[in-house]
Amino acid sequence: MSENDIGTKVLEAAIHIHREFGPGLLETVYEVILARELSDLGLKVTRQVSVPIIYKGIRFDEGFRADIVVENLVLLELKSVERILPAHKKQVQTYLRLTGWKLGYLLNFGEAVLKRGITRCVNGLEEENLPPRGRRTGQAGAGCFGRA
Repeated sequence: MSENDIGTKVLEAAIHIHREFGPGLLETVYEVILARELSDLGLKVTRQVSVPIIYKGIRFDEGFRADIVVENLVLLELKSVERILPAHKKQVQTYLRLTGWKLGYLLNFGEAVLKRGITRCVNGLEEENLPPRGRRTGQAGAGCFGRA
């Protein structure tokens, strides 16, 4: 299953959960429910994944914690805030760069409509199956895209 296939399942599950519960819950509540929903779909899901960083050849296990990692391919950073800040997008982009993962989502469950709280971040992901948003088909890109 490709990153894009996993991403589709993630978004469908997240939207379903948001429609059921709405905004306003703590981030951890959405995290637990989303992880369970994705597991029920047959996906391998890990929560609060400790990701070490290497600096000057030294490994630091306290690098950061990814909220959810799906199939060891797609990173999910969950928020439940009034609005996403540029720093949140930079956080996801940095996580992708440090791990080598190619796809991540910043999901803000604090939005009245989750669709407005979805930010898709890529790090060298081939976009052959998606509409070319300003890029030629098959071209790898980097950055965060979405309304958030």
